[in-house]
Amino acid sequence: MAEEAELYPKKILEYMEGFLVSKTLFSACELGVFELLQSACLSAGQVSAALSTSVDGTERLLSACVGLQLLNTHTHTDGTVVYSNTEMSNVFLVKSSPKSLYHSIEYSSRTIYLCWHYLSDAIRDGKNQYEKAFGVNSKDLFEALYRSDDEMVKFMHLMNSVWNICGRDVITAFDLTPYKTICDLGGCSGALAKQCVSAYPESSVTIFDLPRVVQNSQKHFMMDRDPRIAFCEGDFFKDELPQADLYILARILHDWTDQRSVELLTKIYQSCRPGGALLLAEALLHEDDSGPLTVQLYSLNMLVQTEGRERKASEYTRLLNAAGFTHVHTHTTGKIYDAVLALK
Repeated sequence: MAEEAELYPKKILEYMEGFLVSKTLFSACELGVFELLQSACLSAGQVSAALSTSVDGTERLLSACVGLQLLNTHTHTDGTVVYSNTEMSNVFLVKSSPKSLYHSIEYSSRTIYLCWHYLSDAIRDGKNQYEKAFGVNSKDLFEALYRSDDEMVKFMHLMNSVWNICGRDVITAFDLTPYKTICDLGGCSGALAKQCVSAYPESSVTIFDLPRVVQNSQKHFMMDRDPRIAFCEGDFFKDELPQADLYILARILHDWTDQRSVELLTKIYQSCRPGGALLLAEALLHEDDSGPLTVQLYSLNMLVQTEGRERKASEYTRLLNAAGFTHVHTHTTGKIYDAVLALK
């Protein structure tokens, strides 16, 4: 009985309140708190006036952001409390920062969060939840994912911010110097292609993606064109792939079932030049099913949003072997995304 009296559900309470933390961050970004405090120390009243928000609500939001270590406070001699960004917020939450996660946060708030409202249904049905969350048919996954140009650009901003932070670790996990011609399949915004030509200046990269994606990439993300980066429009399941020494699939296979993944990998193997290779960038689960927790949660997200799942290195090796690749090497980066290199 004494042991029961001392038992306190600290972890469970933290998990119950996890969404409160997320929505506090989401709302502070959406309202423009971190943009406003990028280079200013302002009181709650001044922030409220600048953002056209209630003073009471603003005070509570700013206080919570201080508790989350996203804002600093300073008290003037007259007792006025002013707020400013932490260094982390300036680097990762201000929209104009090169490493900004603002657009990832926006996508999480306005798309992923709504899908997760139907997580129980996804587990019961084994299907993504676009129809319930947004009223769109999800028979064609990317028709649902890219249901409007605005939604497409939001998703592309998400991918752009991910690879701005994690891309170089994945691209340099193995020495890719021997591969001069690279094809980034599903290359989206071009952020990973930029990391490639930065790390390997003598390489050239072709971004292969759906026509609408290519057009939006050129319009919103690749205004200053690098001559080493080219585009090719197509559907990698239906159309012929450009020839290359190295193919890249970054956060692609986790969207698809094993069957569809082997179909795509087999097509890449057949297109790949002798002595060529395929680089996968994915979040890897531990072989003993112990984690990482982030990747386990990502796998649930694949359930509510796609047809796929996160996998272990051994599972990717099995898929690659089934497609013809016999030499597979894995490198864990210590960050979100890891690298798998398969040789032909």
